[in-house]
Amino acid sequence: MSTSPLDNLAAQKAELLEKVTSLSTLDELKEAEPFITGKRSILSALQKSLGQLEAVARADAGALLQEARREVEAALEARRSILSSQARAVALESDRLDLGDVVVSAVTVPVSVGHPGLVGSTQRELEDVFVGMGFVVAEGPEVETDWYNFEALNIPPAHPSRGMWDTFYVELGEPETVVLRTHTSPTQIHLMENAVANNSLPIHAVAPGTCYRRDTPDARHLATFHQIEGLIVDRNITFADLAGVIETFTHAYFGPDIESRLRPAFFPFTEPSAEFEITCTICRGEGCRTCSNTGWIELGGCGMLDPAVLSAVGIDGDEWSGFAFGFGIERCGQMRHQIADMRALIENDTRFLGQFS
Repeated sequence: MSTSPLDNLAAQKAELLEKVTSLSTLDELKEAEPFITGKRSILSALQKSLGQLEAVARADAGALLQEARREVEAALEARRSILSSQARAVALESDRLDLGDVVVSAVTVPVSVGHPGLVGSTQRELEDVFVGMGFVVAEGPEVETDWYNFEALNIPPAHPSRGMWDTFYVELGEPETVVLRTHTSPTQIHLMENAVANNSLPIHAVAPGTCYRRDTPDARHLATFHQIEGLIVDRNITFADLAGVIETFTHAYFGPDIESRLRPAFFPFTEPSAEFEITCTICRGEGCRTCSNTGWIELGGCGMLDPAVLSAVGIDGDEWSGFAFGFGIERCGQMRHQIADMRALIENDTRFLGQFS
């Protein structure tokens, strides 16, 4: 009667499983592994002996042997996991400190609480002033089409006034058709369009937000900066109303001893146009480096809405009129807190930033 190399496979498998169970440390497992599942194991020897069987019998025997190997390997991995957990627990226990032998003293850790920066707090203060004057706060996108940023504001392509803005163009659509907004004036176009569409004129709104220009930072300018612009569209609005709003704002925000003045200027979207200046809060009008020794600081621009701007959004200039103004939020914070150089806002010096809350 012929015999098979696998006649004692069940007993041999049971012996291997018992050996796996008896392993008590990872070192023992590592030492025994070659004799359990490795090349020096009975399983490997049985694998080699299958060559003496007939082809049909060899396939069945091979399947039985592989099943036995899978059981033994699974048991070995399970034992490895258990022993690893036990070794880890022993190591943690040996590292544990006995607090009875440790002297614990109180340690004071300096804690600093974050707060809004100067620009954010200044923006909220400005919004509060204008809301108190009867304005609502509006927002608009920072990425605009050329039409909203320039053309609707009476600045057509190739117009000389485009040189007033050093523009960042976005690689989207046709070349030079999408920009990072150079001012918050596009929000005014959105406001007027929506008012026409919803028949909700008049408009009394301010629009704060971030702007981008290819400027070199200096004592009064940054490349990425923030503006707040105001827009009024109503019946019978005059330049006197504009001057009154500027004066009221100046006294409300900077104090009654700071004056404002308007000087003739040019802006494509307003006519007549003006620059408005305030008394330099650093030298109180005596002249210093920040105000170029003039005693005055330009805060922003303003003027009556050009009829072409009203026409671009479908507003009847014979029935409605209005004015717009805009200025830098950083410039307001600079003047309010008497900061000589605006570049201090972007130098991340915590000694400076910590002064504002």
